[in-house]
Amino acid sequence: MAAPLVSLAPPRRTPPGPPRTATFGLLNKLTWNRLALMSQAAAEYGDAVRMAIGPKVLYFFNSPEYAKHVLADNAGNYHKGIGLVQAKRAIGDGLLTSDGPLWRKQRKMIQPVFQAKRIAQQAGVIAAEAGQLVERLQRRAGTGPVDITEEMTGLTLGVLGQALLDADLSAYAGVGHSFEAVQDQAMFEMVTLGMVPMWMPLPKQLRFRKARENLERVVNGLVADRLARGSDGDDVMSRLIDSTRREADPEVGRQRMRDELVTLLLAGHETTASTLSWTFFLLDKHPAVWQRLHDEAVEVLGDRPPEYEDLHRLTYTSMVIEEVMRLYPPVWILPRLAQADDEIGGYFVPAGADVVVCPYTIHRHPRLWTDPERFDPERFNPARTSARSSYAYIPFGAGPRFCVGNHLGMMEAVFVLASVVRKLRLATQPGYRVAPEPMLSLRVRGGLPMLVSTLD
Repeated sequence: MAAPLVSLAPPRRTPPGPPRTATFGLLNKLTWNRLALMSQAAAEYGDAVRMAIGPKVLYFFNSPEYAKHVLADNAGNYHKGIGLVQAKRAIGDGLLTSDGPLWRKQRKMIQPVFQAKRIAQQAGVIAAEAGQLVERLQRRAGTGPVDITEEMTGLTLGVLGQALLDADLSAYAGVGHSFEAVQDQAMFEMVTLGMVPMWMPLPKQLRFRKARENLERVVNGLVADRLARGSDGDDVMSRLIDSTRREADPEVGRQRMRDELVTLLLAGHETTASTLSWTFFLLDKHPAVWQRLHDEAVEVLGDRPPEYEDLHRLTYTSMVIEEVMRLYPPVWILPRLAQADDEIGGYFVPAGADVVVCPYTIHRHPRLWTDPERFDPERFNPARTSARSSYAYIPFGAGPRFCVGNHLGMMEAVFVLASVVRKLRLATQPGYRVAPEPMLSLRVRGGLPMLVSTLD
């Protein structure tokens, strides 16, 4: 009888990680302290970690080299993963959550709207919205705390409406609050792994259903308004109407319209609003940075509104925004789902594995950043960035799914920041505890009350 064959293949390496007995604690952190979950895993186990969390096993990779492999080099093997898959029940199958041919179709449809020439033409829209924001804040000076997160949400929705949709979103009440409910539901779907039926009358789900109904009304109103005015423009709304008209099934077209508009409205305003909120919070803690920003804004702008050419002159302002996004990246986590077996850094990743890249932890990696917890805009002085791996800093993601609106968002943040610091000081309400809330974006938990004072 022949002896059984013995495989001489080396055993597949598995990343280190917490034992199975730690599952309850990991689930608790996934629910209540997601940033600590990722930060502590990286600190204890290194740049490749395997975490068993309930029925899921997460493969967490935390280095520029590993991020490049997942997001760019072998991006075709990694579709949208945990969190975003479950979020489809909340926000639909838009550009943020879709994959494969549908995603490519959506990206091709929307890409021309974000071409550099067209974005440059939106500078006046952003400058006008920033000017109106400054006027509103000036009227509130000395009257008590102002929720800066709410103000930034209103501003970014205003810019998005005019720049991308050719629409006035201020006509639709409660849009910002509806998106808060959508984000809450999407994150609830993630931590419960989509196992709680939508029909259950939980307070969170009741709030979400009302929000979804409101967003349906907003989408229907935007479409009806555009059809009444004509849809032959070059904005997103015109392109969406033209694209969805070609669907053989009108119901499919209507659903696509809803999903893509809701996704655009959410992703298009939330990330920039969060970045600006964190910026004003950090500036209050670092008066020397504020002073340098103020001096640059006065020198470059004088008393006039910002123009597109100023984007290249407001160099320190851009450095500040970049450093804010290092500490509080608008896209704080990038979940993926492996389609086939793979190997990352010598570690085996099986087909069907949930793979996670976390910009929040990469941006604070002690091997990549000196004193990583310190707020230091000089990190982004061009003289200091040339030797840095491009995948050490990925606030907008990377690879084929790099955020399509990054240039618009950056111009918006720079113009708004320069406009505000030129004339105002903002101080966090004394005693208020500011904490991050990692949802679809990394926002300030519960808003950001700040006191406004003018520069006399």
